[in-house]
Amino acid sequence: MSNVSPGGPPMAASPLTRAVLEIDEYTSGLGWDQPARLFALVDTAQLRAQEPGLAAQLGLGDGGAAAPLTPVEQDEIPSGTPLDEFLGTIAWPDAVAGCALTVERLMLPPSAETSVPEGLDEASLAAWVAAHPDRQEVRMTVAVLRDGARESALRLREKDSATEVLTGGDLVPGLAEALSATFEA
Repeated sequence: MSNVSPGGPPMAASPLTRAVLEIDEYTSGLGWDQPARLFALVDTAQLRAQEPGLAAQLGLGDGGAAAPLTPVEQDEIPSGTPLDEFLGTIAWPDAVAGCALTVERLMLPPSAETSVPEGLDEASLAAWVAAHPDRQEVRMTVAVLRDGARESALRLREKDSATEVLTGGDLVPGLAEALSATFEA
């Protein structure tokens, strides 16, 4: 199920869901085979008040209704750095209400778990998954707020349409935990 109306803005229940779907739509426009991308989530009204120049640059001038949370893409994640190590180096300023990450991965259906060869190291396992005929390419967008709220959006490459995006707070719990930890420093 999707919370997106065809050809229109997200009809999401919460500001965090709207932000996740906005980021998913943005990264979708960049195409597949992209590096991971990190976003700060800032309170739009606060951004307008405290940083009017930046707000105007982001198209958030005083006119028009903007989403309550504004995603601001951060510098590129250094290539070759494991994601968990990189996330361990982040400390957010108080003005950041939350953060989000998009990452592409290969995944297998649960039925394939029983056929995974034992004793594979990480590189061998990745190669085995990449060669598996039932593999699916997926883009995951995961966001968390300082207050603990979580949201995720999953987009399968074979169903690359805004109407096919799955959303839910517990779709990628490990990544949500890692993002939440960036606020504990």
